Amino acid sequence: MNIAEWIEKWARATPDKEALRFEGDSLTYAEFNAAIKNHARMLRNELGIRPGDRVAHLGQNHPRMLIGLFACARLGAIFVPLNWRLAAQEHLYMLRHCGAAALIVDDPYVKQCEPLPSEAPACRFVAMGENGPADWPRLTHLLRDAEGEDHYPGYGLDAPLLIIYTSGTTGRPKGAVLKQAVVLTTALNSALLHDMTSQDVILAILPLFHVGGINIQVMTAFYHGATVILHRVFEPQQVLACLLGEKPTLTIILPAHMEPLRNLPDWAAAKIPLRAVLTGSSAIPDEMVSHWRGRGIPLLNMYGSSETGPIAISQSVRNAFATAGTAGFPAMHCAVRVVDAAGQDCAIDEPGEILVRGDNIMTCYWADEEATRNAFSGDWFHTGDIGAVDARGCYHILDRKKDMIISGGENIYPAEVENILLAHPAILEAAVVRRKDAQWGEIPVAVIVVRAACQLDKKAVLDWCDGKIGRYKHPKDVVFIDALPRNAMGKVIKHVLRDTV
Repeated sequence: MNIAEWIEKWARATPDKEALRFEGDSLTYAEFNAAIKNHARMLRNELGIRPGDRVAHLGQNHPRMLIGLFACARLGAIFVPLNWRLAAQEHLYMLRHCGAAALIVDDPYVKQCEPLPSEAPACRFVAMGENGPADWPRLTHLLRDAEGEDHYPGYGLDAPLLIIYTSGTTGRPKGAVLKQAVVLTTALNSALLHDMTSQDVILAILPLFHVGGINIQVMTAFYHGATVILHRVFEPQQVLACLLGEKPTLTIILPAHMEPLRNLPDWAAAKIPLRAVLTGSSAIPDEMVSHWRGRGIPLLNMYGSSETGPIAISQSVRNAFATAGTAGFPAMHCAVRVVDAAGQDCAIDEPGEILVRGDNIMTCYWADEEATRNAFSGDWFHTGDIGAVDARGCYHILDRKKDMIISGGENIYPAEVENILLAHPAILEAAVVRRKDAQWGEIPVAVIVVRAACQLDKKAVLDWCDGKIGRYKHPKDVVFIDALPRNAMGKVIKHVLRDTV
């Protein structure tokens, strides 16, 4: 089985059903399937792409990215979506690292890529639009001229399909290799947590270069023959207009999205038609849970990473209210453990590292045997995250293992302290990081962004923690800045903060 067959089968069964909607245009499943085949024909016969070759794409969300992904699946090739927020030299590193045979570049990123062909001579640079150097072929021309076969037979679920470069919050990014089976398994896990059907309409606002943007809802929708509304980027007013006008049933809204949405004048009174909202990517403020619960809409917390497809642990539509404050239960098609430093299973409520096993796990890190070896114990993937499981079997995500602060022999999980700080009405953003200390080894330092028109000083922040958490967890210093450094998915880049405190 090949995941491109999902679209082909829906094109036969429901050819006129709307598959994809983007900026006023739409594709039926029949049109989507035809576009995928033509793209595969172009890759094979115009660009010479063979099974296992890497095809990169640099651009904001666009139907062409999804068409390219399924086209690679037909060919047994590997799709490599690049983060458009990165610099040209970072893109060059990824192109060289994965050995890309081709890069399709959307108009806004052509100029920054113009110097790269000389430094990546094995990669064919293709302009997605009509702009670009004269010696770059135009995608529209290649598609127009494409002839011949549109697939390579024999490539199915065991074939690698995606290289997802990790966020790179701690140095060089690693490329997680995901097989087609990972996409299928994630679609099965996602369908169960959302109760998704062909009648659903998905609003997709996350960047498709991220595993969550591609796999969690979008690919699941195509597995079920549902409809996807794709937004180029997250734009709050556009999101609200879509919710009110096009009435999607499901979407993903991250904590970083909430402030700009709630600042919209019409947000509070808007009648949101969603039957569920998925979130994750960082600590979920209690206030965000309360906001959606007050609207009668389940907020589904989900835990995972690029290496886990990403769904590993989640709440579901059916249990979100009953399991509020947790990450939920292990996804149906994977297993989860919490282990101590010796690799033994932790007791109930005892913190330890989260390990995951299943068909949703990456095969390896591309061209990095050492990192791959260090990431696995047998077939168990080490997430590097600290969690605990309670008596109900619900998982609680405490923090990144590398972010944990050990002060005077006591473990401090920054996310716990951050949640306390974020409840302060004058605090917009908060992060807690370690600082070396001669007496305690390490101490926690709070980095704070104050809301506009509010005033706050160090004493007020420290006083706020009194009685809410143990004294040893209290920040020992407070640093005020204008904005926290974040990656494309809204995660705080803590190694940058640690360098400044």
